[in-house]
Amino acid sequence: MTGHPVITQAMIDAYDEYTHLTLDRRGFMEKLSRLAGSGVAAAAIAPLLAANQAQAAIVPEGDARLKGEDITYPGGAGEMKGYLVHPAGQSGKLPAVIVIHENRGLNPHIRDVARRIALEGFLVLAPDYLSPMGGTPSDEDKAREMFGQLDPAQTIANGVATVAFLKGHELSNGNVGAVGFCWGGGTVNTLAANAPDLKAGVAYYGGQPKDEAAIARINAALLLHYAGQDERINAGIDAYRAALEKAGKSFEIFVYEGAQHAFNNDTSEARYSKSAADLAWGRTIAFLKKNLR
Repeated sequence: MTGHPVITQAMIDAYDEYTHLTLDRRGFMEKLSRLAGSGVAAAAIAPLLAANQAQAAIVPEGDARLKGEDITYPGGAGEMKGYLVHPAGQSGKLPAVIVIHENRGLNPHIRDVARRIALEGFLVLAPDYLSPMGGTPSDEDKAREMFGQLDPAQTIANGVATVAFLKGHELSNGNVGAVGFCWGGGTVNTLAANAPDLKAGVAYYGGQPKDEAAIARINAALLLHYAGQDERINAGIDAYRAALEKAGKSFEIFVYEGAQHAFNNDTSEARYSKSAADLAWGRTIAFLKKNLR
């Protein structure tokens, strides 16, 4: 479109540093203003880097093909909130998939992703990992701050409890997989090392476990998607690959050249890559069907 601001890799890197490391919005806007040449230009570019929840859902909430509801279920200690969705007219039991959100919490985009997977014939649960702190707030900056306050051991316990809940659900065939994005991708890797019942894990640009003993405990088949332009996360790929190979695990790694961290998130204009997202999505659905049916 005419007059669209030019977004450079340095701007995307600055946004990534802000959202994942510093959480300092003022510092980010100052840096973006320097990179863009002015505060006015920075103000135009910032929304293109961020996610825009006003974007239309790919699968609307009221889609008649699906049945979705907000639920609570037992976590590791205390109650978990989540969004449960499945095909409306299914007969028989379904393979089950956990969808784990980014470091923005259980927002409209992740609910949309859950519906997309449900349309492929799955029972899908998107947990709210901020449940111990009251649940995901509408303010994304507040949500990101809350992730730093989560107890990692509690997060693991809540993930293991989510696997157990879906495995025993009346609509489930007992086979449970997980798909996660960004923070959720790292959480899928950690969950695989702690939930022996997890059959399949798909991690989109997720941080890798470093502990070889933990990696050796993984039972799930893994599908690992990475963005080519994601130095922070990609720094851990080689060590993870070596540890998975050494432990004889079943895994596939795909790097999408030229794509940015969060390339699957279609609500983020500057970082979304339709070509990478579509390719990774096709691989993800085929992988889940193969391992959970």
